[in-house]
Amino acid sequence: MTVTTTAAGTTSANVSAATANAAASAAATAEATGPQSLTMAKALNTAMADAMRADSSVLVFGEDVGMLGGVFRITDGLMAEFGEQRCFDTPLAESGIVGMAVGMAINGMRPVIEMQFDAFAYPAFEQIVSHVAKMHNRTKGKLKMPMVIRVPYAGGIGGVEHHCDSSESYYAHTAGLKVYTPATVADGYRMLREAIDSDDPVMFMEPKKLYWSKDQVDLGALRAEHDAGTSTEGRAAVARPGTDATLIAYGPSVPTALAAAAAAAEEGRSLEVIDVRTLVPFDDETVCASVRKTGRAVVIAEAHGFASVSSEIVARVQERAFHYLAAPILRVTGFDVPFPSPKLEHYYLPSVDRILDAVDDLQWED
Repeated sequence: MTVTTTAAGTTSANVSAATANAAASAAATAEATGPQSLTMAKALNTAMADAMRADSSVLVFGEDVGMLGGVFRITDGLMAEFGEQRCFDTPLAESGIVGMAVGMAINGMRPVIEMQFDAFAYPAFEQIVSHVAKMHNRTKGKLKMPMVIRVPYAGGIGGVEHHCDSSESYYAHTAGLKVYTPATVADGYRMLREAIDSDDPVMFMEPKKLYWSKDQVDLGALRAEHDAGTSTEGRAAVARPGTDATLIAYGPSVPTALAAAAAAAEEGRSLEVIDVRTLVPFDDETVCASVRKTGRAVVIAEAHGFASVSSEIVARVQERAFHYLAAPILRVTGFDVPFPSPKLEHYYLPSVDRILDAVDDLQWED
């Protein structure tokens, strides 16, 4: 099938009636205003569609992202609306996917690629570290690398190993990469739009278990925010205010931290929850301001604790707020073992009980 795309993002040529209807439905969703119930999956999908409508250089590709709409249906309808030249399937070759995206980015395009599952990105790791992260520096700023690598990551879906890794630490450690991880539906939209706009490469870590989380979201307001240049990059959010201790979390661990704070409130303890949002760049100011206020902190992450993002957060807070601490900073993380089978997953992942136990260990006695 030959499909051409107009400047307005509508498809022409020999497009089936079903395809045309799908495109019309997507356009209608794009025009919806006012608060509406939205999943994170739909927020991400809408962010890509809006970016593709706004900029013809934005392309989406990866394994099964076209006809199928992605394993998690995050790219559903994009091929129907924009045609096979702007949303297309690739061979099962992650290194080739990233390498092709590098060439496209060098030549003025803005590729948005999907790695399908976290651990599936490892065959492309050499491309990401050696070329994606270093091209701008290697060329003394002459070449930019405006590309987004979407990585569905972490657990909570009952998947087996190679489908539930938390690989954010590898990318956060790699100079030249930005690392984003949204925890809310609204941030899913706003952060993906910002990532696509960025002239630097962004590892966009999507918590798989939050794809089906829902919230009331005003897309019109989010679009207006984006058009006004409002940015979340390097800006953590106070997800819940508190006074007794700070829970620092990101991505899939934020809802768990919020649930723990709600449970603690029933026992008379006020916990502040910080949603880090962008791991790189990191918001030292917001995180440390909270810890200086409360004097105690617990860092929560699904990834292994050893040599991790959670380790870095502890180090940064200790360096900047040491004299305000009433107790050592503690962590609640995944265990330092390969991701377990689905039946054992709930033991491995941070839980409300594990977080509350850590809070209880923050040396409350004088």
